[in-house]
Amino acid sequence: MKQTKQLTGIIEREGDGYVSLCPEFDIASQGDTIEEARNNLIEALQLFFELADPSEVEERMHTEVFVTRLVVNIG
Repeated sequence: MKQTKQLTGIIEREGDGYVSLCPEFDIASQGDTIEEARNNLIEALQLFFELADPSEVEERMHTEVFVTRLVVNIG
C-alpha cells in the first residue's frame, strides 16, 4: 500500500533556473522552471524513499521545520 507524506518545498531562482529544497530531509534538485524544479524535487524524494534504509530516513528527518518571513533592519 502506498503512503503519502506532506513535506515542505522551497523554490528559489538561481541564475537562469530554479533550485528546490526539501528542508525536512535536506534534499535538493533544480529545473529550468518552477514547475520543473518542483517535479524534480518530488522525483528525488521518491527515489530517496525507495532506496534509503529506514534508519537513514529516520536519521535525516527534521521533524520541526518552520517557514516564516523576517523583517530585518539594514543600515
